[in-house]
Amino acid sequence: MLVKDVKKINIGGKFNIGEKNKLTLLAGPCVIESEELVMEVAGKIKEICDRLNINYVFKSSFDKANRSSIYSYRGPGIEKGLQILQKVKDTYNIPVVTDIHEVWHAEKAAEVVDILQIPAFLCRQTDLLIAAAKTGKAVNIKKGQFLAPWDMKNVVKKFEECGNENIMLCERGSSFGYNTLVVDMRSLLEMREFGYPVVFDATHSVQKPGGKGDTTGGDRQYVSPLMRAALAIGVDAIFAEVHPDPDNAKSDGPNMLKLDELEEILKIAIEINNVVKK
Repeated sequence: MLVKDVKKINIGGKFNIGEKNKLTLLAGPCVIESEELVMEVAGKIKEICDRLNINYVFKSSFDKANRSSIYSYRGPGIEKGLQILQKVKDTYNIPVVTDIHEVWHAEKAAEVVDILQIPAFLCRQTDLLIAAAKTGKAVNIKKGQFLAPWDMKNVVKKFEECGNENIMLCERGSSFGYNTLVVDMRSLLEMREFGYPVVFDATHSVQKPGGKGDTTGGDRQYVSPLMRAALAIGVDAIFAEVHPDPDNAKSDGPNMLKLDELEEILKIAIEINNVVKK
């Protein structure tokens, strides 16, 4: 189990990630498909998290810049996307997190979101990391599929040198041959040794990158078992993409959880989290 104490990261003045108590969930649809979908998902997940007494951060991306195909849907863009995320915050009084891909995204997104997220493919992009760090915001940094967990020390150092220690490190699987990812649970222990909270990305960890030729595949059936395994080790938060109809989602459908199945999955997750953190 993870017994090492880590720095507590405050999220929007509402709660801390890194506390040895409540489970924190970062969840929502992969990409902002419409304002209506975002508001529906955010509202329903908040209701679930309130019933289960866990912390909730809404997640959705205004742009998916790393799609397999040039023809794939990317999102509404930063202007419209941030307007929608602001509406989520104002309506449901919850923190929000979104991906950034370019240096100029950082400052603009930080005006709205509570957590900036660095996509795995970009975790070594120094200029992007520095721009995110300089906002002072909490930043969830996804470990690249191509990196060993101990190599994230260099990513952490870039943030610390900028004076920002509001860091979360996120495990989302490692490349294991063509179109396949595997999760080495030792990674959760290794990254937590840096002294910062560790997030487990349960849905991207079951991706099959490029597995459908011009889109990414995945194995949704493995999301819940991997989540349970990570919680048994003792992670600080769970990241999961959720959609009312994943099979018809515009991005990452094969590995997203179904909204109507989320509550039962979380009930088991909470039991494991409570046992480990006691």
